[in-house]
Amino acid sequence: MIVTRTPSITVTALMTFRVEVEQETDGRWIAEVVELSGAMAYGATRDEAVSKVQALALRVVADRLDHGEEGPSLLSIAFRAA
Repeated sequence: MIVTRTPSITVTALMTFRVEVEQETDGRWIAEVVELSGAMAYGATRDEAVSKVQALALRVVADRLDHGEEGPSLLSIAFRAA
């Protein structure tokens, strides 16, 4: 019996997206991923706005990967509140 092993690959590249959050004068919260132009989302609460913009950022990244626009720098993604 011949056993072939695929070498393991360790990836340490990490892309960190900074999330800025502000409360509007009408009480709504807006969150923005600074590194992704136009990635903004509103929420009734701070947490809701942050969750929505994180989901949006992941969809943007997935779309870019699908179209070959992003490479290995997006193999690991993290969010950091500003």
